[in-house]
Amino acid sequence: MTISRRRFLGTGATVAAGAAAAGLFPAPAVLAQGAPITFRVSSSMPVDPNAAHYIWFDLFQKALKAKVGERIRLDYFPNGQLGKEADVVQQVIIGSVDMMITGSSIWATAVPELGALDLGFLFDNYAHGAKALDAGVGKTFEAMLDERKGINVLGWGFHFGARSVYTRSKVENLAGLKSVKLRVLPAPAFIETFKIMGAVPVPIPVNELYTALQTGVVDGFEHDPATVLSNRFYEVSKFCLRTDHLFSPMICAIGKRGLAKVPANLKTDFLAAAREATIAERAIADTKATEAMKELEKLGVTFTAFPAADRAAIAKPISDTLYAQFMTQYPATKPVFDAIAKARG
Repeated sequence: MTISRRRFLGTGATVAAGAAAAGLFPAPAVLAQGAPITFRVSSSMPVDPNAAHYIWFDLFQKALKAKVGERIRLDYFPNGQLGKEADVVQQVIIGSVDMMITGSSIWATAVPELGALDLGFLFDNYAHGAKALDAGVGKTFEAMLDERKGINVLGWGFHFGARSVYTRSKVENLAGLKSVKLRVLPAPAFIETFKIMGAVPVPIPVNELYTALQTGVVDGFEHDPATVLSNRFYEVSKFCLRTDHLFSPMICAIGKRGLAKVPANLKTDFLAAAREATIAERAIADTKATEAMKELEKLGVTFTAFPAADRAAIAKPISDTLYAQFMTQYPATKPVFDAIAKARG
């Protein structure tokens, strides 16, 4: 059964039509009194148990309902239904979309300092990333987003696994990446990282990636294993070189107009629900990543370890060149890099 968006929203359900039609969620109870305050929540990922965006949303929705009942309703728009991520960023800023769950990367299009988190080999693992973010790195970027764009970060979550390189043909080492056309996010840090690694970065929206792989516009891409699974990219890319080059944070951002919709007497519960969702989502990230890799192997994806010598060889020039250039261009990020280095100890 297919439900039109107009008809779907009229039901008061919490997610977009495709999810409801698939029977993934129970229908909400009929409101006893008054209409709820409704929030439009955007994501580029599908409604899927391997999609980190959806998992955070679902945890937030459940925690919020437990605290405020039916007084707030979240309408979830997956699969980029509200537009390309770069466009949705602007919609959240002006208030036509209330909230956006996404990687921190795309917000570098609005506040370029956030691009620091996209530089290759910045974090050793998610434990390192969490320690740095919670020790002040997150607050630094939150202040920039709030002061310049009126954006509040409800939580810093994690994607399910490190980003690695997936290709249509097998690549076994750094040399094998030379001249390989890889889809990357349209963010300078991603582009420069892969130029240094010898690949040809091609910035295209993730919702165009499957077709780009099919038609040969790109030879591969880089992403985390759970996203590869939830978007079925394994159908067109059967090889993974485990570069583990990026442990990228995921954020839920809400605009000034969106946050103003939350009644004062509900704001404490609203923010507490977001914190609870973030803690819970982080706690399952490693397990989800491991499960996703095992499932991808069953589906025919071959994983190849990135040689330690290659990792050391590329991490140093990226650090010496890109990190230094970034700090020179954006001096406000020097304390961020210092905090990340300190968190490694």
